[in-house]
Amino acid sequence: MKSSNQGLVRWMFLLTFLVGAASFGVIALLVSIFERKQEARTPFVKIVEVSEVSTDPEPWGLNFPLQYETYLKTVDTERTEYGGSDALPPSKLEKQPWLKRLYAGYAFSLDYREARGHAYMLSDQKATKRVTEVQQAGACLHCHASIVPTYRRIGLEEQGVEVTEAKLADSFNQEAVMAGFKAVSQRNFEDVYAELLKTPDGVVEASEGDPHMGGAHPVSCIDCHNPDTMQIRVTRPGFIEGIAKLAASDDPVPHLPSIAKWRESGKERPYDPNLDASRQEMRSFVCGQCHVEYYCANKMTLTFPWSNGLKVEDLEKEWAETEFPDGGGEFYDYVHKETGTKVFKAQHPEFELWSQGIHARAGVSCSDCHMPYEKEGATKFSTHWVRSPMLNINRACQTCHNVPEAELKARVDIIQNRTTAHMERAAVAMTDMLDAIIEAQKNGATEEQLKPIREMQRKAMWRLDYISSENSKGFHADQEAVRILGESIDYSRQAQAAAYKIGNTKKAAEKE
Repeated sequence: MKSSNQGLVRWMFLLTFLVGAASFGVIALLVSIFERKQEARTPFVKIVEVSEVSTDPEPWGLNFPLQYETYLKTVDTERTEYGGSDALPPSKLEKQPWLKRLYAGYAFSLDYREARGHAYMLSDQKATKRVTEVQQAGACLHCHASIVPTYRRIGLEEQGVEVTEAKLADSFNQEAVMAGFKAVSQRNFEDVYAELLKTPDGVVEASEGDPHMGGAHPVSCIDCHNPDTMQIRVTRPGFIEGIAKLAASDDPVPHLPSIAKWRESGKERPYDPNLDASRQEMRSFVCGQCHVEYYCANKMTLTFPWSNGLKVEDLEKEWAETEFPDGGGEFYDYVHKETGTKVFKAQHPEFELWSQGIHARAGVSCSDCHMPYEKEGATKFSTHWVRSPMLNINRACQTCHNVPEAELKARVDIIQNRTTAHMERAAVAMTDMLDAIIEAQKNGATEEQLKPIREMQRKAMWRLDYISSENSKGFHADQEAVRILGESIDYSRQAQAAAYKIGNTKKAAEKE
């Protein structure tokens, strides 16, 4: 009997222990869930105040350590086959010698390298031979620097307002930003860079004499976020004007439904992305502020050519119909040194080419692939380590594509290799065309005879440049990229044949 009672006590003790352990586990789980929910409800703690002059990203990092930590990784040195970052960016001119002939007479023929991470975008711009050996316009700082507070300061000065740091930090003041943008667009690089250094950068507890009282920074937090609400926003005047022109056009842009909604509303005011666009659209617009085609030299204000649409021929049409102000004549970017033809120079039209692709049509934003979401504890955030999706396939691609990484990479390799092969064919056609035009000029071709040939040369070079300057190597819209390169080849061969015809006509006349 005694043994039976002892056994019962042991079982009761064991049961009590198990119930207690289970209760402790459940309570710990509930506490953990509660803490994670609280963590998710409070994604950040405001430690310091940031304002409309806070171009220095470090204070923002105190409030948003996860985003700042990933932003700092844009100094990485890992490369993909067709892009990424590198300790010393390789020269495109050495890898693709035909680029020297494409850009003959233009600064890009002196120095043209692969892009590095965003952290380097200002320092690399200052160091390139395109700036150190050739006088460049300050308009290029529209994208290479966190420049909007400087635009605001200069705009306020133009309006006769006494400018203090408090006044600059008070609000975005789009009217003043636009005025400052127009005031400096045609000034030279050194002058505008000096203006950057004069503008307060919002550094925490800066003392008199501290170099951070005013400074120049590459693109940072303030360029894409409202410092009061952290809402995504666009700040670049060139984009704000360009997207308003696009909305006012007849281009369908099915990948931008907010524009269709604005058009249906009656167009009582210009389209404003900060008021009209959806958050998902804004996750592309913030990138489209800079990864686009635009004019940024000093003969006129920096311009996005979106009046007719976003296709390559739409942009070309606007440039062809543009004249420089004050009687400056027809628009062109540079005079080709070998042939004397006035030609267009494409910048880096990622936003435009993406707009013609399947991802844009499916509602996939730039940030979905280049800044995909990550989780740290219970906090979900968009990584600010902006880089090639091929370096982050799991988060960037497999969220939508449920296939192995190797297969996804192979698909991208096929697209990029095919585009590169077509680009090389277009480059051969372009160099053959240049040789034929030079020969025709030696044979005494008149300007009347050369006029249609020059037009074809411009079209051929513009299309080749458009795809070679676009940084996805065709991935953003593979069929569109091949179409454009096919047209480049066609125009080059037509111009080549027309130039040969001039030579043959002369030889026939000499025989007679």
